[in-house]
Amino acid sequence: MDPINFLDDKSESRLYVGNLDLRISEAALIKMFSPYGKIVAEDFLWHTRGPKRGEPRGYAFVQFSTKEEAILAKEKMHGRLVCGRPLVVRLASEKYFMEGAESSFGAGGETSKSNFVAGSSAQMSKTAKIAAIKNKLKAMEEENQNSKRPKTADKLSGS
Repeated sequence: MDPINFLDDKSESRLYVGNLDLRISEAALIKMFSPYGKIVAEDFLWHTRGPKRGEPRGYAFVQFSTKEEAILAKEKMHGRLVCGRPLVVRLASEKYFMEGAESSFGAGGETSKSNFVAGSSAQMSKTAKIAAIKNKLKAMEEENQNSKRPKTADKLSGS
């Protein structure tokens, strides 16, 4: 089995679910998405450190058994109000491209235009997808290093 194709197949049926109200539980998330197909995996993300440790991060991933089920769930659930908040539902493979598009457009109401960028992600080459993922990982590492430095400096100056 080709591990790269396996990852592509998996990401085609994996959904990113964002803008979750913090009162939404894992069970509620599964219950909301189960009418659209067989859920084979679910990753509900939690804060692992800091003052919010143990609290939900506000997003999750839901893996369906087929791409068609994931697309149906995306169409039915994107924008649906849950606890007064509209859900953001995308194919997980679109998420990386959306984040880059949003940062280049700014957050001020331009997200609908950036959806066109996400739609083209399915036609991008594997090399481009890998490059985008590497860039995202690099940005996350830099963000992590930058967030650690001020805390250390604050501790030193506060003593």
